Amino acid sequence: MGTLDFSFYSWSLLQSYVLKGFLFSIQLTLIAMIGGILLGTVLALMRLSGIKILAIPATIYVNGMRSIPLVMVILWFFLLVPFVLGRPIGAEMSAVITFTLFEAAYYSEIMRAGIQSIPRGQVYAGQAVGLTYGQNMRYVILPQAFRNMLPVLLTQTIILFQDTSLVYAIGAYDLLKGFEVAGKNMGRPVEAYLLAAVVYFVICFALSRLVKRLQQKIAIVR
Repeated sequence: MGTLDFSFYSWSLLQSYVLKGFLFSIQLTLIAMIGGILLGTVLALMRLSGIKILAIPATIYVNGMRSIPLVMVILWFFLLVPFVLGRPIGAEMSAVITFTLFEAAYYSEIMRAGIQSIPRGQVYAGQAVGLTYGQNMRYVILPQAFRNMLPVLLTQTIILFQDTSLVYAIGAYDLLKGFEVAGKNMGRPVEAYLLAAVVYFVICFALSRLVKRLQQKIAIVR
């Protein structure tokens, strides 16, 4: 039975192989989070509009995305888009677009629940002072929905960060890929994967604690 040896790891080694992947994972998470929340809010409003021509496509999109494993969506997008466009778009760009579109379905459901949680009295109050539907949403409903759903939105973002490791399927250079390359070059793949697991755990655990504290603060404000 072999012994584990982490002594070969140094800052210069991490900088050479892991830092690039770490930065891409963070970049992918932030872009997919912002894009997903924006698109997800639009989808949520479409579903809540009561207008069938808007609600039905949004419902099909959300339910369809939520019914398919993310890794399959990543592979389909990576293989089909170059086929349609006639040229490759790159693994990293493919991952950014796929994650944004996929996460929008999940953020949409969170936003829809947040909007529905606002008491009807708030809506009537906005209407009573002469606000249109759009103004009521923009100035009264959505700010409160975002505040109420903030802990859930951030929790979904932590899951999103964990899911970024799935881009290995299309060869994108993320955090996990960085450790994999470092481990192969140093002849220590087991240690590399163990260290990668520790890094993912530390980041996600720290973020989950921050979300919990934020949740407690929001509960106090209420």
